[in-house]
Amino acid sequence: MLFETHSQFDIREQSPLALAFVGDGVFELLVRQRAVETTRLPLQKLHTMTVGYVSARHQAAGLHAIEPLLTEQEAGVVRRGRNAEKASVSKNATREEYTASTALESLFGWLYLQNRQQRILELFDVIWQTLAEAHDAAQQN
Repeated sequence: MLFETHSQFDIREQSPLALAFVGDGVFELLVRQRAVETTRLPLQKLHTMTVGYVSARHQAAGLHAIEPLLTEQEAGVVRRGRNAEKASVSKNATREEYTASTALESLFGWLYLQNRQQRILELFDVIWQTLAEAHDAAQQN
């Protein structure tokens, strides 16, 4: 991953929304990296692809794909993220998709702040495969 982190605060005391704030950036960077590594798209199409993959709808699908793989502790972080009170909901997503995307971002932020880059990559590989298969299926229809 990009940086090694050294938090001055106990990560268990961070709000799920603070974890999601970090996790959003981690997830988007991973999507951008993977898009560049696996395609030869022009910049505008790279951007469109990235925006699609980091949408609440696709993040919710990604969370659904990895939930069976989560440890008890990771599932607890996801629960906290899903239950976090947010002031608004995305206009392009259902409430369930939005809360699931926040849960996924919380998990990625939590893992990142613990320097668990290998675990992030393991989970992201499953998400990427799931989203790529869904994208390919949609292209064929």
